[in-house]
Amino acid sequence: MINVANVVTVARVFLALFTLSLLFLQGESNRWAAFILTILVIWADGLDGFFARLLNQSSKFGGMLDIAGDRAVEMAYWIVYAVLGWVPVWVPLLFLIRGTFVDAIRGYLSEKGFTAFGVNTMMQTGLGKFLVASNFSRFTYAVVKAVAFCLLIAAHINLNPEWHIGEIANVTVYLACIFCVLRGLPVLLEAPAFFVETAKKD
Repeated sequence: MINVANVVTVARVFLALFTLSLLFLQGESNRWAAFILTILVIWADGLDGFFARLLNQSSKFGGMLDIAGDRAVEMAYWIVYAVLGWVPVWVPLLFLIRGTFVDAIRGYLSEKGFTAFGVNTMMQTGLGKFLVASNFSRFTYAVVKAVAFCLLIAAHINLNPEWHIGEIANVTVYLACIFCVLRGLPVLLEAPAFFVETAKKD
């Protein structure tokens, strides 16, 4: 039986790559198409989880694939924007390094029964739980990144200069970077205690 949720996850990655390829083509219509498709890519982020629950196809592999798909889409956008000169090169490097180490820690601790969110969250301090595991933090971070991805494209479409879309886009990029660091630090700072604890048990 085909796992619809996993198919949606992979399809979203390919849709993102196709969307980004349009940015290298000339013409306003291609930029507009990329803008609209980016909204679709963002909207589709929750579709895999929706279908997994609807069709009872949730699995550990599906959860890992979802995280990998999200990372692939996110990094593809930042890297292409850096190649186009829309963001500094340190931006994708920041997300790459932070994501690599945080995901590695989460992957290791998941084998020990801990999760990023929920009852068995690996976060132990109140601040860590708020920054990493709270719905407010997760939702705000996702929205900031989504707005940044869309506005960076809109800033390179011939729109009314009085709207200052470019300036607003830059603000959202830096906000996304700040959130990236703030949500990654608690994981990096609290992880050593878990490593010591699990090492004693092993």
